[in-house]
Amino acid sequence: MLNTQNTEERKGEIYMLLVSVLESLFPIFSLFSIALIGAMYSYLFSIIIAAIIFMSLVIYKNRFHELLNPKARKDLLLTTFFIHTLFILVFLGLQYTTASNMAVIIFLQVLFAYLYFNVIGSEKLSRMHTLGAIIMGIGAIDILLPESMELNKGDMIILLASALAPFANLYQKRARNFASAHSILAFRNIVAIPFIFAIAYLNEVMPSVEKIISASPYLLAIGVLVLGVSKVLYIEALHRIAITKISALLALIPLFTIIFAYFILEEVPSFRQLLGIIPIILGGYLITKPKVTN
Repeated sequence: MLNTQNTEERKGEIYMLLVSVLESLFPIFSLFSIALIGAMYSYLFSIIIAAIIFMSLVIYKNRFHELLNPKARKDLLLTTFFIHTLFILVFLGLQYTTASNMAVIIFLQVLFAYLYFNVIGSEKLSRMHTLGAIIMGIGAIDILLPESMELNKGDMIILLASALAPFANLYQKRARNFASAHSILAFRNIVAIPFIFAIAYLNEVMPSVEKIISASPYLLAIGVLVLGVSKVLYIEALHRIAITKISALLALIPLFTIIFAYFILEEVPSFRQLLGIIPIILGGYLITKPKVTN
């Protein structure tokens, strides 16, 4: 039984490593798309792509009944609310900050998760895992804070998104007990489309067909890889390991984003950012070590 539990936990950790790679590309794809068609239309077209993919999978796997399961309804609706509020804030914040900053700030959900579920709640990590989470947090904060110790508007908006992330994780984790990852993702994207469209229509200029076509490679990358493959792996990981541990493993995303942003966007990391990578890697090692049992 213990071996099976460790195997499932290790599988969840591998899923999160893959999630980290895919999610690290999200701010880069988004910045290109936002520059062409705006923040909200970028998000709208991305979730439409994701909705088509997951609804097709739901129909193919004959899981339509999961979308109507009354036991999952509350958690599905709350997941939809929190996750899309989070992404709206991220897309808005990206208009005012860098890809590297976005990736690091959204990671700070580990601190909120630790506060919500460990300090206030009852979900406990081992001392080693707690130490890993703290070390990773120190590394991320070192990367985040500029010399002036001030955050810009985009950073503050994304910080608010990171505060909502643990709630999105919580309700996704609960919903996974009654519905598959494909059904959860199909539900949350389909339900959100009319609301995101209304926000985009009221606040941004409708992009031309030419601009939409120009942005299509980035929209497909976001819709298929980030909102598609990555989210399936993420929900499956949530089903296997603790929320606080999930959040801590997300600290690998800033590391990958800094690397990709350097090569793709030519964003040169500061010495402090590079120094912050060391505790992130060390904390990642500690947080993924199996618990020692007697």
